[in-house]
Amino acid sequence: MTKRIAVVTGGMGGIGHSISRELYDQGLTVVSTYSRTHEDALAWQAEEKKAGYDFHIAYGNVTDFKSCETMIKQIEQDVGLIDVLVNNAGITRDHACCKMTQDEWDDVIHTDLNSVFYVTRAVINGMKSRNYGRIINISSINGQKGQYGQVNYSAAKAGIHGFTKSLALEMAKHHITVNTISPGYVETDMVLSIPEDVRQKIIDQIPMGRLAKPEEIARVVAFLADEKNGYITGANISINGGHYML
Repeated sequence: MTKRIAVVTGGMGGIGHSISRELYDQGLTVVSTYSRTHEDALAWQAEEKKAGYDFHIAYGNVTDFKSCETMIKQIEQDVGLIDVLVNNAGITRDHACCKMTQDEWDDVIHTDLNSVFYVTRAVINGMKSRNYGRIINISSINGQKGQYGQVNYSAAKAGIHGFTKSLALEMAKHHITVNTISPGYVETDMVLSIPEDVRQKIIDQIPMGRLAKPEEIARVVAFLADEKNGYITGANISINGGHYML
């Protein structure tokens, strides 16, 4: 049986790294996309291979429509047709709205929201032609509840779920599921770089009393990516330790 092929945008760091590993462990062929230097990406790929993970890598600027098209065409040529897409790439550029620059707004909207459309648009017609696909979009708790200093990030992450619901309606008849995952605060380098006293205040607000582990997010991605899981679509799954409940 041919292995399913998964593409994970931003798959080399933080949550994306754990998603790539989890999907690989579940038997998928995994392509991790990157925007860092090619040398850095090759070094990451080599380290992962030593750890038992034989990932493919692909360069793409997810803020550029044409670059995403080129990236997906290259993946299809070099690796094969894409069955699973995880839109994970994202950045933060935090400032209160009254101090936020246009560049800080645009950078986050382009990377966190526009990229979801750009990469999905590049794969969706292929999925339709085969009547199969799994699309998982990584949003955030702050797209649900908002966050001081993150009008750009919260707007982008809230927009992702609106995108998810609409695309799920369009794709249901083609047996393509489209879902969102909204993690809370996760034990990544970005969160661990927050000053300890501030980080502790965040943890104190979480009923579970701890940060999420990246692997816990990745397991839910793998669940949604499973070919046997064909009846959940248009959903937003919160993984936040009870920090925010709708």
